[in-house]
Amino acid sequence: MYQSFYNAYSVLQNMRNLFLFVISILILSSCANSGNGELVGVKERPKFYQPDPYGMVYVPLGSFTMGLGDDEITFGQINKPKTVSVASFFMDETEITNNEYRQFVYWVRDSIARRMAFENGQLDKYVITEDPKTGEPYDPVKINWKEKIMWNEEDETAALADLFYPENERYFRIKEIDTRKLIYEYWWVDLKAAARKDFSGEVDTLAAGLANRPQGRTDRSVYVKSEKINVYPDTLTWIHDYTYSYNEPLTRSYFWHPTYDNYPVVGVNWNQAKAFCVWRTNVFNNFLAGNKQSPLNEFRLPTEAEWEWAARGGEAANPFPWGGPYSRNDKGCLLANFKNNRGNYVNDGGLYTIVVGHYYPNQFGLYDMAGNVSEWTISAYDEAAEYMTWDVNPTYTYNAVYKDPKSYKRKVTRGGSWKDVEYMLRVSTRDYEYQDSAKCYIGFRCVQSYLGRQKGDNAARSSNVY
Repeated sequence: MYQSFYNAYSVLQNMRNLFLFVISILILSSCANSGNGELVGVKERPKFYQPDPYGMVYVPLGSFTMGLGDDEITFGQINKPKTVSVASFFMDETEITNNEYRQFVYWVRDSIARRMAFENGQLDKYVITEDPKTGEPYDPVKINWKEKIMWNEEDETAALADLFYPENERYFRIKEIDTRKLIYEYWWVDLKAAARKDFSGEVDTLAAGLANRPQGRTDRSVYVKSEKINVYPDTLTWIHDYTYSYNEPLTRSYFWHPTYDNYPVVGVNWNQAKAFCVWRTNVFNNFLAGNKQSPLNEFRLPTEAEWEWAARGGEAANPFPWGGPYSRNDKGCLLANFKNNRGNYVNDGGLYTIVVGHYYPNQFGLYDMAGNVSEWTISAYDEAAEYMTWDVNPTYTYNAVYKDPKSYKRKVTRGGSWKDVEYMLRVSTRDYEYQDSAKCYIGFRCVQSYLGRQKGDNAARSSNVY
């Protein structure tokens, strides 16, 4: 009996302690919300965790000697060693493939088709004309992606007639989408123009490219730029890059045939690659917004420094992404797709491009950072860029327009390709191409800046230094 009484007393004591604990928590939380006059920050902020984007790998922040680690065979003095540091970022583990880029092309095609069907045939099922909650009309209307386009129905065929080649331009009467009409329009904010100041501390509208637009001082909308880009790859690049060569089969099938789905996309110029990054950002962040999640940093082309740091894979002093000084492994097998020896293109297992991820990745988990296709960067090409840029996240950019001289339109390409000799595969080798030129040996991959310093250190007031 005594034991039973003792047990009952213990239960009551525990209940009393629990009650007092709950009361103390409520009091403390009330004090925290009010702050008691102290600086406690905004409460009820959303928690955030940044996952690795699909198909991307994490590249940690780091410092390295950018530029030459050996002889420069061109003697151009364009690769000058310089110690730089770059922030953490994510990078596509392979080059963007034909099938991935085709998703962009199809999105542009289908969005144009839906608007065209609505405007020409009054098929309002493909668009959303008003806010379902308030009833206020959308201007412009929003696309209804839930409704599938019925390309073969008679009324829709008539509404979409303008999207196809006219009959006099059709080869063998085959009805095909007019790729000249696949125009992607997007907007971006020119933050560099907004940041420029004159000596008085005010915005220099002339330097910002805003001549005769003094409202730039008070209206920031003048820094919003609009771009219209045809997104379809130049499939003829296989022919016009090499006139005296039989490459017609690749022109006919490389981009659209399922055989080449996992090959790197080519025939995409710098402007198209940049537009792809904008589209990818919008698609991803719109999905997050629909799920009430915080947006992430934009997808973009890598800077020249980011590309070199990623290509080195932590092997700071070695000339190739795989770390060693040679282009073959200890078994004599070639480690990349390039023009080896005196022009034996098939010695590495390929002839032109090959499927992405065919060779081993570097220490960061990135494939094909040397060979297969060269890759666009966001950086403009200048022989003296190392002297102009800062040593933290360095890059030199210039938004060239149509009327600018050709030298202003040069963009840095890196990595070498299937048609290049071994020297072009070195991580420090610089090259360039014009931003409005598409080549059968240039592709690209995207990066996304990491939110924070590096993984594992975003907790408030961490006591750890590293």
